[in-house]
Amino acid sequence: MIDTGGIEPESGDVILSQMREQAQIAIDTADVIIFITDVKQGLVDSDSKVDADHKVADMLRRSHKPVVLVVNKVDSFEKYMTDVYEFYNLGIGDPHPISAASMLGLGDMLDEVVKHFPDSSKQDDEDDRPRVAIVGKPNVGKSSLINKLAREDRVIVSDIAGTTRDAIDTAIKYDGKEYIFIDTAGLRRKNKIKEDIERYSIIRAVSAVERADVVIVVIDATEGVTEQDAKIAGIAHEGKGIIIAVNKWDAIEKDNNTVKQHTEKIRQILSFIPYAEILFISAKSGQRLNKIFELIDVVIENNSMRVATGVLNEIVTEAVAMQQP
Repeated sequence: MIDTGGIEPESGDVILSQMREQAQIAIDTADVIIFITDVKQGLVDSDSKVDADHKVADMLRRSHKPVVLVVNKVDSFEKYMTDVYEFYNLGIGDPHPISAASMLGLGDMLDEVVKHFPDSSKQDDEDDRPRVAIVGKPNVGKSSLINKLAREDRVIVSDIAGTTRDAIDTAIKYDGKEYIFIDTAGLRRKNKIKEDIERYSIIRAVSAVERADVVIVVIDATEGVTEQDAKIAGIAHEGKGIIIAVNKWDAIEKDNNTVKQHTEKIRQILSFIPYAEILFISAKSGQRLNKIFELIDVVIENNSMRVATGVLNEIVTEAVAMQQP
């Protein structure tokens, strides 16, 4: 459920226009939209509001998503039903009367909402291409990495941190095999999330990680590994294969110890994922990018490996002998 701050279609006010933008993102993200109106206000059609309900209805119609029109504050169906029919004028289907306060009509409304849910079971069975989510802080080069792998500018790349707001799926073929790359919006620190847009970016990044088989955590070599990288890697740590890609490696002054020092620092801060492979790359120059596909295959193989019960029991017995519980 994504709740929005309300849509004022015509407002030039900064906060209200941000709320409108946030509502638009919620609309883009949703499978079904519930449009709530107020029976006691009727169809808002005064000069001051400039017909706001109709404008919101137009905005929702253009989204081409299923819209369930809900009329709230109908505390008595007998008393208000004639007023409910007025909402047919919006032209977006049958109005569903409810009272949120009195818990009336919610079941019928939800029945209508659930009817529009996509059938995900069919989609999941057919597609067995490896799914790779690319996560990291804003501006570490996630979009550039995908563009270089795909050899075309599919994802908007700009120097403004956090320009990728949506999770975008890109199919990339390498060596006759197809992979799905999921590019996510950069994850910021929680306290910097001033607007809801950022919150949706995080929700999307988490759901992108859930959909993925392998997660590539991109770290900026020029900044080094940070606590924030550790938080982002923590999201992927739950049962996913992980590759740590240190990007912008071409921008680093190197000597014989550079790789060793960077590796030690990464292992220290990301100590909870000692199993993750580390790869030093440059999305700009294409350095070592072909290694990514080989690593993805290895990681998927290891991540889906089954350990037989007998083997597991032996390991546990040995562990207990060495270290009493």
